[in-house]
Amino acid sequence: MQKDLYTADHEAFRDTARGFVERYITPHHDEWEKAKIVDRGVWLEAGKQGFLGMAVPEEYGGGGNSDFRYNTIITEETAAGRYGGIGFGLHNDIVAPYLLELATEEQKQRWLPKFCSGELITAIAMTEPGTGSDLQGIKTRAVKQGDHYVLNGSKTFITNGINSDLVIVVAQTDPEKGAQGFSLLVVERGMEGFERGRNLDKIGLHAQDTAELSFTDVAVPKENLLGDEGQGFIYLMMNLPQERLIIAAQAVAAAEAIVEMCIDYAKTREAFGKPIGKFQHNRFLIAEMATEARVARAFINECLEKHLEGKLTAVDASMAKWFATELQNKLVNQGVQLHGGYGYMMEFPIAKAYAQMRAAELMVHEAASLYEQGKDCGAEANMAKMLAADASWAAAEACIQTHGGFGFAEEYDIERKFRETRLYQVAPISTNLILSYLAEHVLGLPRSY
Repeated sequence: MQKDLYTADHEAFRDTARGFVERYITPHHDEWEKAKIVDRGVWLEAGKQGFLGMAVPEEYGGGGNSDFRYNTIITEETAAGRYGGIGFGLHNDIVAPYLLELATEEQKQRWLPKFCSGELITAIAMTEPGTGSDLQGIKTRAVKQGDHYVLNGSKTFITNGINSDLVIVVAQTDPEKGAQGFSLLVVERGMEGFERGRNLDKIGLHAQDTAELSFTDVAVPKENLLGDEGQGFIYLMMNLPQERLIIAAQAVAAAEAIVEMCIDYAKTREAFGKPIGKFQHNRFLIAEMATEARVARAFINECLEKHLEGKLTAVDASMAKWFATELQNKLVNQGVQLHGGYGYMMEFPIAKAYAQMRAAELMVHEAASLYEQGKDCGAEANMAKMLAADASWAAAEACIQTHGGFGFAEEYDIERKFRETRLYQVAPISTNLILSYLAEHVLGLPRSY
């Protein structure tokens, strides 16, 4: 789809970003996924080519261009290539605004040049083991002592957590003041008492280092307080529209890539002597997928335009994030169905894209009863298999939601169940083939092949 929001300069930048991805990310990404961390060298190369700190003023080594479309292009190009583990987005789109808007001149001189060169990798630490998204439940505490704060606590699910050199930590500085008692402290690599725990073993985004962090009597200089004391919670709310928008942009780019994967597969995969793209059901399915992706693109571009004008609301950004991520999930499910059993194989891109009940029970019993009586139960068995597989998947998906971030860690049983139930929908026969069977044998519709 023509992205009218982007000028010739933006498209030239996109070509450069795509070339960077192809040269410096694509050849190494499988290796990074196995290592569960990105090599720091790609950060240094990104800094050399101007992909870090585009909005940072030139006097600090940045690009001096606050046009957020350039940030979006980098996110879209990495998402389109299915390289979701690259932490540039967090660095550029989430951490950078805190440093640009809250840092003192001395802090900017100290941190921003290396931020832009890739020598200094950043993270933000909000989530704690017992709080999840409940930011007001944060227990990490910072107590003033002379010329520094003494920081104690722990964080989890921290993106860039292993590689990070500078971490913005959300901590209580005055527990009696509730939401007015949180502050942002910048913890730097090498500070005594600052330790990194596990690089968490996740279902997807394997190249992204997502870590546990702990702080034991860390002496954080008062010069590392970011913004005003007690205003941390307000600062966290300040950038939510942009943070949600960039996730939406990433999801739409991924959705568009999924559609392209399915188109390519439908043209090359043959069944019954012809490409599966010639089957009416598949043609309709892919047309619907492409239409939904295009609608999402139009919505995201509208939100981006509003953001450039300073008019994007938290409500619109939330809608964009919800709609785009739900669509990405829907399309990847449909894509796996289209690929059949191959959609469950990691060698196929659609599988990587994915890596990121009562009715069923009744149908199973009915099929079993007919089978025991020696009667034909083909239709009932197919219905039972389809419904049971869908119910199993829905249950696993709902359960993993209740586990929050812990459902993404391989040490929890639900993570394994989540992956295994996906297989039930595509093997030994996919849901789409079952639907074709039912259309012919139950509904009396003509064969599509």
